[in-house]
Amino acid sequence: MLKKELIFRNPLRLMGHKTENILQPGGFGAVLARAGLGKTAILVQLAMDSLLRSKNVLHISLDDSVKKVCLWYEEVFRNIADQYNISQIEQLWETIVSHRLIMTFKVDGFSVPKLEERLTDLIEQKIFLPQVILIDGLPFDKDIKKSLTELKKLAENSSMHVWFTVRTHRHDEPGPDGMPASLLHLADLFDIIIQLQPEGKEIHVKALKGGLEACNYPELLLDPSTMLVKG
Repeated sequence: MLKKELIFRNPLRLMGHKTENILQPGGFGAVLARAGLGKTAILVQLAMDSLLRSKNVLHISLDDSVKKVCLWYEEVFRNIADQYNISQIEQLWETIVSHRLIMTFKVDGFSVPKLEERLTDLIEQKIFLPQVILIDGLPFDKDIKKSLTELKKLAENSSMHVWFTVRTHRHDEPGPDGMPASLLHLADLFDIIIQLQPEGKEIHVKALKGGLEACNYPELLLDPSTMLVKG
């Protein structure tokens, strides 16, 4: 019952509440923001939504160590527990963390063939079968369309969906619909694109692509004190 309550209360689900998943199998989603605004925090909350539904989540970090990623999850989980006054959090934590696997790569050492090789090892040895992949830190300022297209095929063939963080820069001139220049030639590969946009002391969570019409869902904000999304 507790898990169902937390799933229902997750404000990020308002961006795709017509279906159980915010993203469908084979789908790509991106979280855009400048450095330090909370991209990883959003990624972890998206992961938490899947973990609460007993989905297997593979978190790939190209920037942080396994220990640092673990700390992100623990902090976000405890903030959620505090926000909703959840008791017996240790028991719930043990239940959901069994569905998570963290993997790290060096940025220069990451490629789709290498990821596919590691995934094949995990699946064939029945160690872990991911249903959701999160990739944090992939540099989008390089020519990666070929790699993303290959990863899209892998995700579709394996019925997985993939979320990415995309670092934007203050000096970047946005294109149509506010889309950053680094994503203009890649936007067709993505089903959902979420942007974190600072306005004064608030950080707004906006859907640049794939969200519902603005009149259909409340404005979402990222709370800088807890790094949780609130409606």
